[in-house]
Amino acid sequence: MKTRKELKTEFKRKKPVAGVFQIQNKVNGKILIEGTTNIPSRWNRHRTELRFGSHRNKILQKDWKDFGEENFEFSVLSELEIKEDENLNLNSEVKLLKEMVEEEKDIQEELKY
Repeated sequence: MKTRKELKTEFKRKKPVAGVFQIQNKVNGKILIEGTTNIPSRWNRHRTELRFGSHRNKILQKDWKDFGEENFEFSVLSELEIKEDENLNLNSEVKLLKEMVEEEKDIQEELKY
């Protein structure tokens, strides 16, 4: 079993997963697509806000309340591969990746949150 110190060191070295994800309403097909430098953290924020009824997107919040958590699916659409020696602007890379994903998915405006 790893010591507490080893676990802390391992956690600090671990890079967050950057990329694009979606939250999809399985009942009406509406989708929220978002790009972020830390997918697990952003998912947690969305779920917490939705569960407490304080999400910024009021339409998504209403649907969450009406249809229930079990009718929403969180999924990763694309991840950024980051190499140790790369020197890049992560935020601009995520933004570009999100634009590419949205263009590829070509979601009708009425199905967007």
